Amino acid sequence: MSSDGERADRLRAAVADLGLQLTPRQHEQLLAYLGLIAKWNKVYNLTAVRDTDEMLVQHLFDSLAAVSPLRRHTQGRPARLLDVGAGAGLPGVVFAICCPELQVDCVDAVGKKAAFVQQAAAQLGLANLRGVHARVEQLAGPYDVVCSRAFASLADFVTWSSGALAEQGVWLAMKGRRPDEEIAELPAATDVFHVEQLRVPQLSAERCIVWMRRRDPGGLESPAS
Repeated sequence: MSSDGERADRLRAAVADLGLQLTPRQHEQLLAYLGLIAKWNKVYNLTAVRDTDEMLVQHLFDSLAAVSPLRRHTQGRPARLLDVGAGAGLPGVVFAICCPELQVDCVDAVGKKAAFVQQAAAQLGLANLRGVHARVEQLAGPYDVVCSRAFASLADFVTWSSGALAEQGVWLAMKGRRPDEEIAELPAATDVFHVEQLRVPQLSAERCIVWMRRRDPGGLESPAS
């Protein structure tokens, strides 16, 4: 088990590796968030990962890998983001820490998980973060970005969250290897406009983002790249 100082060093190295510019306060918030997951997980079973060092890589670094792609999409502008099936708040809490211009809602059907995100928002001083106890089908939005991480099949994700997505909004689905079978089963009205490979520091497993939007009825299909 690494010490707090060693985890802080590993986080700094991962942030640098990903080319992110984070303040000392954001580093502190990320480490404090990791500590909250480790503490609450003993009682609330937030994640199947029990070891804090594994959480650092599999949860924190994994979520951090999607920050730059998200920033490229929003271009630093204020936006509303919904994290569906957020569980312990991954990646939503990480996005809220790293992108303070975003208003992040983390929705989960399990009340104790939504309560954990609310507690994290209070303890980390994140006024732009909210935990929502609901089923995503009940949310109206509109959200500029609707994201998920290891939540459900792509078809279920877009179908259940369609009512929350803004007219010109995008879906950001974090997946492992490129899910070609799931992409093939998407509703016809969904356009996969990019499949972006991610590299997670200190993790050898494949990761990608499947970017989707509503298809323009009068437009041409965009090829997934």
